[in-house]
Amino acid sequence: MSATTDRSARLLVALLAGAGAAHFLIPKQFDAVVPESLPGSPRAWTQASGVAELVLAAGIAAPRTRRVSALAAAGFFAAVFPANVKMAYDWRTRPAPLRALAYGRLPLQVPLVLWAKKVGDAARR
Repeated sequence: MSATTDRSARLLVALLAGAGAAHFLIPKQFDAVVPESLPGSPRAWTQASGVAELVLAAGIAAPRTRRVSALAAAGFFAAVFPANVKMAYDWRTRPAPLRALAYGRLPLQVPLVLWAKKVGDAARR
């Protein structure tokens, strides 16, 4: 694995671990974007997604499980897209900078999915 590819994997680990930890450190902001259509409490979904991000980070950090974990992370990034849509909808009347932040998260999911896929593909080699 090249130094660039390894660095990319480490950065993805840091992103996922940081986001996973944030789900437990500041859960209210994550609770607020859980779609109401999901069964159970928003906090349970916040905690479950935080655990998922931490598990994915650990899996990507280990070279032996990097490929499958990175590909699972790509799926995870796609799966949480509805929460970003809900946030954008809920924040449609907030001040412009906050609206821009919420709307800016929508297209961000595409490069996250592609990044995780690229890390997974590189781990195959």
